[in-house]
Amino acid sequence: MLEEALEHLVKGIVDHDGEVVVRHKDGRRGEMLEVRVHPDDLGRVIGRSGRTASALREVIKALAAGRNVRVDIVDTDRAR
Repeated sequence: MLEEALEHLVKGIVDHDGEVVVRHKDGRRGEMLEVRVHPDDLGRVIGRSGRTASALREVIKALAAGRNVRVDIVDTDRAR
């Protein structure tokens, strides 16, 4: 459910909504949602001084109902 909610929010922000991918990963420190977007949309998802990314993290934190869920926005240019 959290993956779908985050994907929906991110798709509303970006220009290339067909390239939005949200992956769920379980780790030792809890759950992580990894967000990948088109390189041209990375700045839109992060926002000025990280405000948009922080807002997305707060919404997911509220929806997580006490679970430890992290949101990671991946820079696809560096991952290659």
